[in-house]
Amino acid sequence: MYRKHFGLTYLPFSIAPDPRYLYMSDQHREALAHLVYGVTTDGGFVLLTGEVGAGKTTICRCLLEQVPEGTDIAFIINPKVTVDELLASICDEIGIGYPEGTTSNKVFIDRINDHLLDAHARGRKTVIVIDEAQNLSADVLEQIRLLTNLETTERKLLQIIMLGQPELRDMLASSALLQLSQRITARFHLGPLSEKEVDAYVAHRLAVAGGGKHLFSRSALRLLYRLSGGVPRIINLICDRALLGTYVQDKSLVTRSTLRKAASEVFGRKPLLGSWSPLRTALVTMLVVSCGAAIAFFYAGGASSTFTPSVQTPAAAVQPVPAVQPASTQNLDSLTKPAGLSRSQSRQAAFGVLLKIWGLEAGPGDSDDACRVIAEKGMQCFDATGNLDMLRRLNRPAVLKFQNDDGDEYYGTLTALKEETALVHLGAEERKVPLSELEKYWFGDFVMIWRVPAAYRGAIKPGDKGPAVQWLAAQFAAREGRDSSGKSTQAYDAGLMKKVKRFQIAEGLKPDGVVGPQTIIRLHASSQDGSPTLSGSGGKI
Repeated sequence: MYRKHFGLTYLPFSIAPDPRYLYMSDQHREALAHLVYGVTTDGGFVLLTGEVGAGKTTICRCLLEQVPEGTDIAFIINPKVTVDELLASICDEIGIGYPEGTTSNKVFIDRINDHLLDAHARGRKTVIVIDEAQNLSADVLEQIRLLTNLETTERKLLQIIMLGQPELRDMLASSALLQLSQRITARFHLGPLSEKEVDAYVAHRLAVAGGGKHLFSRSALRLLYRLSGGVPRIINLICDRALLGTYVQDKSLVTRSTLRKAASEVFGRKPLLGSWSPLRTALVTMLVVSCGAAIAFFYAGGASSTFTPSVQTPAAAVQPVPAVQPASTQNLDSLTKPAGLSRSQSRQAAFGVLLKIWGLEAGPGDSDDACRVIAEKGMQCFDATGNLDMLRRLNRPAVLKFQNDDGDEYYGTLTALKEETALVHLGAEERKVPLSELEKYWFGDFVMIWRVPAAYRGAIKPGDKGPAVQWLAAQFAAREGRDSSGKSTQAYDAGLMKKVKRFQIAEGLKPDGVVGPQTIIRLHASSQDGSPTLSGSGGKI
């Protein structure tokens, strides 16, 4: 419908796994290399996992276009089968004959073995590719493992590549499938695209489709990354609907507002920035919606609600938030920049509020170099990019960087965060705003303060030794009600790493065992050390 309007030869954001559109990020190249390795080596399993829509199937299609000569491929796309159905599918894919009505596994396996031996004698290789392998039952997985026992004295006769969602990794980590897991010779997990890669991904698909790469404004691309979480399929769905909406408006550039409305239609609701799990659960809805591309684009407005939440009163040593203008004079439903407030003024005011919340004395100009003042007090700035879920987990006041539709940047201090409402200080003003306002103006950049352990010299990693590890062990001993005093310095061993990973999982952090600022902030929060929080009952909102 919109191809001619934008000068496109093809539809750039189809969700079909067309290898022409495969954008080769560094991790996609590595994933393809793993699959090529699996095709060219002898025996065993190759495992490729990734979130829904990450591009696993597209990479596999690309693989099929460059398989070496003398390779027979059996591509299983419907793994919800019984053992005999799987064996029959393999025979059908490779062209192995079997008696009609056969239900005997032995007959199938004998025919497959005979074929593999014959193919080996002719110098041919056989590879089975199983897509959506997380749907395989335990019985079928065990039968697949047994198939790799088919071998000569020199080599395995069968190579198996399994593609699946992250839960496949969990399945293979179970003790029941230990033997299969031990036969995996190469494994790779395909994650989402970074913000820079999302920009390049969109430009790549537009170029392949025969159009220019500048059909999306810079602010729209930044929002696209936040809304999609970097998942290619979701990017395609949102971009396709955004181009349709821009065409309906007879415009030539996709703006941020059009992209947001397109996402609302795709998700069937107002999207939550950076919310990974809801994105996955909404895929069925998105696929259904994508089939209705000819339906007229409509605009969905988000209703906002207000309530009266509260923020924890800081400890006695912490000074209260400075007085602000009466809230009744403010537009409580807006995060627009106050008139006359420059970028530097907003930043100075925002850090001034943050320093006072922590009870830090800020002299003239100190807010311009707040992180230096903070470091002198034995604390540090945590400067990161995240989402509302991340702010809730860390549960600390933060300076947020906002950007309006004109591209103007300004800063505010988030001091309270409730289910639907937040308290934000902009300059000398205090505003109660719905979370939809944060989604509209905040793109994820934030700075918060955290208490640094005296022994901390950088991320604490498995295998480390010294005072930092002692401190870490003491934290978990205190959580378990044990006395760790008097113990000698210990190494960061497997036992401590297991405790750290369990804690990280419970706190919604990446369970890598590396103890950095996020893990330490949550450790301090669980010990209730008196630090100011976003969720409390003593303050006002």
